Amino acid sequence: MAIIARIFINNVQAAAANNINRKETKNRAISNNKGGGRRELLLSSTFTTTAIVLDSQTQLLNKYLKKSEENKAKNDKERMDSYYKRNYKDYFQLLEGDLRQKKDLTESEKGILEWLDKNK
Repeated sequence: MAIIARIFINNVQAAAANNINRKETKNRAISNNKGGGRRELLLSSTFTTTAIVLDSQTQLLNKYLKKSEENKAKNDKERMDSYYKRNYKDYFQLLEGDLRQKKDLTESEKGILEWLDKNK
């Protein structure tokens, strides 16, 4: 009976010691997380850097959008002129011979001749 009591007491002490070790391990893990450390510092600096980069990209995009809106009419005119030069120049030159000999010109024929004079 004394041996059984001694074994029981040893088991209870071992279990208590084991529980204390578990609590200390948890407390260490929690205290390590509260303290931050290198990972937290790295992550916070990464988020800060990302926020700065995104903000500067947003400002740059806004600048380009504003500039694009200001030049929209000019860019549209240049695009259409380029389109007409590529696609209608040959056709207008074909008509040019007949139009130069004609005496009474319509508004569109006058416009074609003016366009040919300007774009030669």
